Amino acid sequence: MLTTHVLDTAKGCPAADMKLELWQLKDSSWQQVSTHKTNADGRTDTPLLAADQLASGCYELRFWTGDYFSSKAETLPNPPFLDLIPIRFGIADTTSHYHVPLLVSPWSYSTYRGS
Repeated sequence: MLTTHVLDTAKGCPAADMKLELWQLKDSSWQQVSTHKTNADGRTDTPLLAADQLASGCYELRFWTGDYFSSKAETLPNPPFLDLIPIRFGIADTTSHYHVPLLVSPWSYSTYRGS
């Protein structure tokens, strides 16, 4: 299973209503798998990939942070310092749970393999 969780570290709360996309590298080209929005808890309502959909390979999550922060009436430069944040990662063990959280502000972000 593949899941995510987005936290707005500038406000100290979940990043609700943030658009994100899941992409997969297939045959040397990136193909979009799905589009999601985070819920009030900063998570998606369903896994990005269910356990039976998990395939080994290279993936990328694209988080639309510029749109999120501008929708929160943040005063941001134009263009924003961080706009679209791609996180590229590999799935090797299809029997494991992969959790890719994003901790983000208008000026910085971090991620890790969560549980």
